[in-house]
Formats: sequence, structure tokens, C-alpha cells
Amino acid sequence: MNKQHNIVLSLGSNLGNRQENIDQCIEMLHNEVGTIVKVSSLYESDSWGFKSDSFYNCCVLIHTYKNAQKVLKSCLKIEKKLGRTRNESKEYQARIIDIDIISIDEDVFVSDNLQIPHKHLQDRLFVIVPMKEVVADWKHPILQKSISELISICIDKSSCVKLQKLNAPLSKIKLEQFNYIAIEGNIGAGKTTLTTKIAEDFNAKTVLERFADNPFLPKFYKDQNRYAFPLEMSFLADRYQQISDDLAQFDLFKDFIIADYHIFKSLIFAKVTLAEDEVRLYKTLFDIIYKEMPKPDLYIYLYQNTERLLQNIKRRGRSYEQEIPAEYLDKINNGYLDYIKTQKDLNVLIIDVSELDFLKNQEDYIFILNEIKKKLN
Repeated sequence: MNKQHNIVLSLGSNLGNRQENIDQCIEMLHNEVGTIVKVSSLYESDSWGFKSDSFYNCCVLIHTYKNAQKVLKSCLKIEKKLGRTRNESKEYQARIIDIDIISIDEDVFVSDNLQIPHKHLQDRLFVIVPMKEVVADWKHPILQKSISELISICIDKSSCVKLQKLNAPLSKIKLEQFNYIAIEGNIGAGKTTLTTKIAEDFNAKTVLERFADNPFLPKFYKDQNRYAFPLEMSFLADRYQQISDDLAQFDLFKDFIIADYHIFKSLIFAKVTLAEDEVRLYKTLFDIIYKEMPKPDLYIYLYQNTERLLQNIKRRGRSYEQEIPAEYLDKINNGYLDYIKTQKDLNVLIIDVSELDFLKNQEDYIFILNEIKKKLN
């Protein structure tokens, strides 16, 4: 799965309540376009290229899987919602809000309506000064100069004064208070996708299951009776080793860790796939291992209905998964829910994601973050 883009946007306003316009714009961008992970301070600067009241400006860094054109389209919609009216004039004008895409990673992109990096960024202090606060290590891919170098040679001598700090939307969600979060779900529920996205947005360490390396998995889907026990035993051994090795690298009291599985899933799947006598033997071994494993501070279960699971499985295209029957997924889901009911000491959050697409729709992702936030209160 590809990493999210790092996109810098420059926001400006010189009509009405300028700070309120900036604050509303930040909130809307975060809820509708991409996760705002950094916000610069608020600056006041002279109008650039025309005579008018001074501007309030800032820069934000967002994470998103959307491409440049989709981000531009979303930004134009937000400008319109906030009351900006564009006309055919090429001259600069006063405006209630202005959103400019400044950079996308360190890419170069040119189209009829968009140029990345922004063609004027190096000439505008009100862009590069706040930009340094959110992407200090960024380097202009064409000019081959750092932000600091661009500031030192900038020909713009107009006023650009820092007024105050602005709060990033993510600062309201202190997920790192949990230290260790495990995200679980049925096959195709999106647990790895969500784990990776949250880890990138909150700068967390990840523990991701190494399912693709298991040689018994393709064989199991072809002949479950023959390969169920070696499959579940190999998964248990691998999960134990991986969690032990990975968590040993981190400080569970200081680092923020997110895993896309909890070792208890081994017993859940074993109860579905193994014969009764095999389950008894398996549970004896599992109980020994489970006692040594650290328990997550928050256990999130992504519930998704079977029809949607089958769609996701088909879409991701792993050949050995394509024949998974609906009945098998139902059993796995019931196994998880039965397990959750018995856990008295585990901090559990169940989120129904059957109607959500947190990869494509920012609103759905924010909904999930807000559900997690409630567990902090």
C-alpha cells in the first residue's frame, strides 16, 4: 500500500473576520480533504501584487491519498462554501479565503490549471516563512534549494509578522495516551489500511502482521482439513515471535504503537478451522504464550458485514482468497464477537465500518478518529 502524500497548502484571508475564516478553513480541510497533521503560526502580511487590507496567512501540512487534481477540486469547493466568489479577472483581489496548493511531496506537476510546486512560492515571504514551520526539511525539486535558502534569497521585502500559534486539529485527539493500540477485524475489513493511516498521521510505530510470508495459507484455502492445524500453529509461532521481537524494540511506556492484530486472533481462527481435539491441544499451547504477551490499552474491532467483506476481498485480488465462502467469514465474525463478550479487562471499541470508506472519504476517517477519541474521555 502506498504512503500518503505530504501536501502543503497556503491559506489567506483579508475580508471579514480573518482569523475566523482561517480557523473555519482549517477545520473544513481536515474534515473533507485530508488529515491536517501540522499547522504553522498565524501571520499578518501586506497584500501582495495589489493595494488592499493586510492578510492573515498560514500554512498547513495534510496527509491524503488524493491526487493533485482531486485536492484542487476539494479546495475550490471549500472556498465557495466559505463565501469566496471568483470572477474572470486576472488581477489580484481582496478575498474572504484563498487556498493555494504549494507543494505535493517533492514532486513536479504541471497542468492547465495547476503548477506544483507553486510557481511563485519562492517570491512570497508570507508563503515560505510559515511553510518552514510545517516542512522544514522540504527541498524545492526544481530550484534545488531548501526552505531556509529560499527565505534568505527571497526578493520580497514586504511585512510578514507572526501573530500567534494555531492549533492543529489532531492536537484535540491524544491517541498516544493509549501507548499500545491493536486494530482487529475480519478478513478484508481494512485493519492494516487503517493501522497504517493512523500511524502515518500520528507518527506512531507499527506492528503489521506478516501474513504474506505464510507458506500454508494458499494451501489452506484449497484443502482446509489437511492444512488447518499446521497453518494455525505456524501463525501462532510467527505472531509470538514478531510481537516479542517488535515490541522489544519499543518502550511501551513512551512509544506510541499501533498493531493490525492482537495475538488472541490465533485462538479465534483456530476454533473456526480446527477439529475439537485439535482445538484442545492448540489452546494448551496458546494459553502458555498468551500469558507472556502485553495487552493493548485499546482494542478496536472493525465490524463489517459479510457482503462488503467479500467485495473488499475480490477488489484486493489475492488469488488464494478468492474462494473464501461467506459462511467462513460469518464464523470468524461470530468468533470475534464471542471473544469480545468474554473480555472483562480489555478496553474494547467496536466500530461498524460496513458503510464507511475511510481510505477514500476523509469524513469517514474523521468519524473513526472521533469514535476513538470518545474512549479518551
